[in-house]
Amino acid sequence: MSITAERKGQIISDFRRSDSDTGSPEVQIAILTTRIEELNEHLKINKKDHASRRGLLQMVGRRNRLLRYLSRTNPDAYRDTIKRLGLRK
Repeated sequence: MSITAERKGQIISDFRRSDSDTGSPEVQIAILTTRIEELNEHLKINKKDHASRRGLLQMVGRRNRLLRYLSRTNPDAYRDTIKRLGLRK
């Protein structure tokens, strides 16, 4: 249910702003999106796992807050990020 270290490193290298960047909003949004997609697949199989469903809703809310922050501070990066991730904003 969690993403592997190799996959997380690949996501960070794809979305980072500079070589030493690991925590920019773009990176955080990309990691959360990957975790949300994996958890969504888990919940399709395990329909009664309400604890994981609550965690999914919390991750979606956190991603939404990060997206709002990014749209306020850097609209170009916001548009690029949602296009690359395939989000419907």
